[in-house]
Amino acid sequence: MQTRKKYIFLTLLASWLLLFFLGGDQLRRFAFFSERKAEAQRDWPRWTDQSLLKSFADPEELQSDGDPSVPSPRERRAAQLSIYKNSRCRMETCFDFSRCEKHGFRVFTYPRDRDQPISESYSKILTSIERSRYYTPNPEEACLFILSIDTLDRDHLSGQYIRDVDEKIRGFPLWNSGRNHLIFNLYSGTWPNYTEDLGFDIGQAILAKASFYTESFRPGFDISIPLFPKDHPQRGGEKGWLYQDSVPPKKKYLLVFKGKRYLTGIGSGTRNALHHIHNGKDIISLTTCKHGKDWERHKDTRCDKDNVNYENFDYQELLHNSTFCIVPRGRRLGSFRFLEALQAACIPVLLSDGWELPFAEAIDWGKAAVVGNERLLLQIPSAVRCIHPERVLAFQQQTQFLWDAYFSSVDKIVHTTLEVSPHLRPSPPPPKAPLVTAGCWEHLSGLWQIIKDRLLQHRSRSRFLWNALPGGLLALPDFSTHLGDFPFYHQQRGTSPSKKFTAFIRATSMAGSLSQPILRLIQAVSGSQYCAQILVLWSSEKPSPPSGKWPQTTVPLTVIQGRSKVSDRFFPYAAIQTDAVLSLDEHSSLSTSEVDFAFVVWRSFPERIVGFPAQSHFWDAEQRRWGYTSKWTNELSIVLTTAAFYHRYYHSLFTKYLPAGLRELVDGLAACEDILMNILVATVTKLPPIKVAQRKQHKEAVPQQVGREDGDAGTPLDGEQSPSPAWSPPAKGKGTAGGRHQSQQQDCLNQLVDWFGYMPLVSSQLRLDPVLFKDQVSILRKRYPHLDKP
Repeated sequence: MQTRKKYIFLTLLASWLLLFFLGGDQLRRFAFFSERKAEAQRDWPRWTDQSLLKSFADPEELQSDGDPSVPSPRERRAAQLSIYKNSRCRMETCFDFSRCEKHGFRVFTYPRDRDQPISESYSKILTSIERSRYYTPNPEEACLFILSIDTLDRDHLSGQYIRDVDEKIRGFPLWNSGRNHLIFNLYSGTWPNYTEDLGFDIGQAILAKASFYTESFRPGFDISIPLFPKDHPQRGGEKGWLYQDSVPPKKKYLLVFKGKRYLTGIGSGTRNALHHIHNGKDIISLTTCKHGKDWERHKDTRCDKDNVNYENFDYQELLHNSTFCIVPRGRRLGSFRFLEALQAACIPVLLSDGWELPFAEAIDWGKAAVVGNERLLLQIPSAVRCIHPERVLAFQQQTQFLWDAYFSSVDKIVHTTLEVSPHLRPSPPPPKAPLVTAGCWEHLSGLWQIIKDRLLQHRSRSRFLWNALPGGLLALPDFSTHLGDFPFYHQQRGTSPSKKFTAFIRATSMAGSLSQPILRLIQAVSGSQYCAQILVLWSSEKPSPPSGKWPQTTVPLTVIQGRSKVSDRFFPYAAIQTDAVLSLDEHSSLSTSEVDFAFVVWRSFPERIVGFPAQSHFWDAEQRRWGYTSKWTNELSIVLTTAAFYHRYYHSLFTKYLPAGLRELVDGLAACEDILMNILVATVTKLPPIKVAQRKQHKEAVPQQVGREDGDAGTPLDGEQSPSPAWSPPAKGKGTAGGRHQSQQQDCLNQLVDWFGYMPLVSSQLRLDPVLFKDQVSILRKRYPHLDKP
């Protein structure tokens, strides 16, 4: 027994001595074998197996994680408390609702001081507000106030930093500790920490900020906006890059990144590690440290090689040809790359922990972006590879919708800020964006409208309206909050619009009596099996005829006393109860068969204008402006509302969505209301109107149409005489009157294009005819036989 113990002791002693002499150098590196005190900044351990296990990170890269410039969570919270002294603000506690009761949601911008510099971006924001339908020049009517002091760039090292903001705002009599004020900010903090310090006390003001930390964001009060460049267009904006024939959805590259690499400081950790996923084939990750004044002093061993590879690829080409785009944080959480990826239909892969995404309270980013964890960068390639192609295409389509609806211009960003909302009433938290996990990935369950919806809880938009075409800005809750009342969602819901229509006739007779054309029109329309009622808008200065003078009809006939303004024809009158509106002029000439067929067509396309007289636009290269013609061509882009079906919702959109200045323009130019209504519908639907067939006209009337520039613009069929005009204006002399009329139409078109920022009209070569129309068969076999009769 003693011998056994002796052998065991000798074996353990020999093993310990062997381990000490052979591996002592490595063991002495551990802290518990060292007699030295720990240094202030501990170096990364060099493991005993480093010769066997290959390192995937440079020592400089690992060391940067301990950079003292990166603020700890405790430091961020302390900075937050010093900036947001009213961190518990909510709409109920820091907003005076009584200011909005009398005049509604009106916005006032402080007068601009000529001696106070304003950046180009902030000037665009103020212009967007002043062009909106909410603007008021009277502060007594205002519900919300916007400072004229430029607060976008609060980096005190920037040349656009405004000093002494606290002193200036305290001198404003309307400031009231920031109550009912909205402050915009794109850049906060400065080197090296880039905290959210704005350099002044915002008080109880709402903060619309880019690169918002979730910790600092006050839900239901603040608004997260995207970071946009100074050359971002004021209005209109460029279209997205995804086209209808962009199939298959996967492109040349799976995943790309090209951008700056920070060698030290906040934001350097993620960008320093991006080179690990680069394979040079379908994953391209390029960085350069060649930026800043002293980059050469800080450059590491990878810089020279990275700089060479960086120049071998074009950034725009990568955007065009990649399925996914990495959007890592920079010095701040947000970057311009986010909007660039959306426009390019390159699905954003976000690597910015703690970022409150723009308008996330309304927009479901889980349908358009993948949110990853900065510490799980190496799992990104495998995560995006396992997304099914159908889902990829759905992601791409959603990026294009969001870009066009909310981000393509400063106007849309500002208007969304005023229109989006996380409602005051309790609601479940919005679904998060896709989160990258160890396996694949799983889906976890414009600013004006934001604020407006908070004030009007009972008329706020649902999350569905914000994330489906045509978007929250164009789905007015003032009209309805029920999806079936809008013309856009019938196909998704499997429903159809109402089976009846309201005929809406605008009468401007100066005689004060009923003309023969309007009497015939009333009889023809009332004979339709789909007509529910007839409304006559009497816009003459003379009183309308007594009820006994109006013809007897099988449907109710109501006369509405209007004004002389042309835009009144598109007012949302409460008497219009049906989804469909047949807009007519007193000189329109239609048969019952034409009305019936057009209504049947409209029920299949309730979001579009469906009618008879068509016209078109074109680009005049010599004049360098848009032209407008009613001559017969193979294309059409406008259907005159003097004889057309459309959804009654467009009356509300025309009156409540468009600013008063556009309606005043319509009232001052001839036939401008037709153009504006067509542009409005095309802006909403991105689709052309639909022209339907008309009956033939007597031959003797043909010369009357020759040389006409103002009437019908339909395309005749082969061997057919010109179609009968659905709108027949009173006879007038040729020459100056017709030319002036045409000139006003072109002026109207170009002024509207300038206001919208682009040409919304869409051309089409489609005309819908009934089955067997003009075929040489028995008239008894045709459903609309009267369309073939003269």
